[in-house]
Amino acid sequence: MTFDDMQSPALPPGSPAPGPLEGIRVLDLTQGSEQYCGKLFAQLGAEVLLVEPTAGCANRREGPFLGDRAHREHSLAFAYFNQGKRGIALDLDQAQGQEVFRALVRQSDLVIEAERPGRMQARGLAVQALLREQPALVTTSITPFGQDGPYAQYEGGDLIGLAFGGLLSLGGYPGLAPTAPYGNQALLAAAQFAAVASMIAVLEVEGQSGARQGQHVDVSVQESVAMALENAVQFVELENTVRKRNGGEQRQAGTGVFPCQDGMVYLMAGGVASNKFWNTTTDWLVEAGAKGAEQLREPRWLDSAFLQTAGAKRIFAAIFLPYAAGMTKAQLYAEGQRRRIPICPVSTTADLLVNRQLVFRQFFEQTAHPFSGRTLTVPGAPFRMEASPWRLGRPAPQLGEHTGEVLSGLGYDHQRQAVLLREGVIA
Repeated sequence: MTFDDMQSPALPPGSPAPGPLEGIRVLDLTQGSEQYCGKLFAQLGAEVLLVEPTAGCANRREGPFLGDRAHREHSLAFAYFNQGKRGIALDLDQAQGQEVFRALVRQSDLVIEAERPGRMQARGLAVQALLREQPALVTTSITPFGQDGPYAQYEGGDLIGLAFGGLLSLGGYPGLAPTAPYGNQALLAAAQFAAVASMIAVLEVEGQSGARQGQHVDVSVQESVAMALENAVQFVELENTVRKRNGGEQRQAGTGVFPCQDGMVYLMAGGVASNKFWNTTTDWLVEAGAKGAEQLREPRWLDSAFLQTAGAKRIFAAIFLPYAAGMTKAQLYAEGQRRRIPICPVSTTADLLVNRQLVFRQFFEQTAHPFSGRTLTVPGAPFRMEASPWRLGRPAPQLGEHTGEVLSGLGYDHQRQAVLLREGVIA
């Protein structure tokens, strides 16, 4: 496999610079959102080979599906998480599949897997066994609770990770059940930490002199979530206070999310520099003729303790909401910006596609969907690297798309490949 093999045929002319991770070879065995780890490597120039079961990755069966048609080649999640990778379908539970995998390991720098602890060992593919094949190999394992400990063998998906990591307790509305954020955030947090740790481990191997020695990177989804609790733990330590869910609530009068004509806006009339923002917001509402706005000039509204009372929140909402109901997000944002008041629209996905800043920066990119022939709009990179650019890369592989060429590169002729196909070792 070469870096050139990994490039999208639609690469623009004049951008021949290699990616910063060119030359790094990765085997990705993950089957869900953990694939984001390998995607980060692929779009920075690494050669990433997705090693799927012969029935396909689990997220091939997860919606949403292109055209609302359930099909293994129509999963938008699979298409997103595997952009830039090649793909091989291989049964690692068969001895011949394990033999093929060991041959791939001998040519690789990094293996990323998300199997239950002990599963790879049962296949004869434990870390130490792989290190015997490739002493400089880094193996990264992403599991719900890590490789050891009393929970190590527990099953766990994204919701379990959020719950055991503590983040679920902070999501949602007071008095109601906790609400999980959309989009497998626990698994994605683990995938990002796995990418950082894997890159550090690979660089450490690269920097060794003499006989290079790889290592095992053990990533826990629970620990990745617990690390993302921001300052919740500090509240317990410093103030003996347990943070609660406050979704849908104003933090204080004039500060929070408010509905308007076509959605929601976030307004911060109080809080930091509250006197300045409060007076400016009051002037705005008075000049706009909002009913009852004059009372917001009373001295009590400059007292932060009063702003936090339920009565203050209720009065402000009764004044602001009728006015906001006749205004769009764009209108409220423009007027707030003109008056230098902290306010922003709560953007939907559709809003992001036409956001002036994102359009100017050309954040979203176009990619072909090889199975359907349609063109998809997908997010680009949230960073710019001038000398070694990020690239979208080829579309996600169809099931077994590169099995033949990969096996040919390992020395398997057509006859041997036909035997493996007939016995269900490959697809």
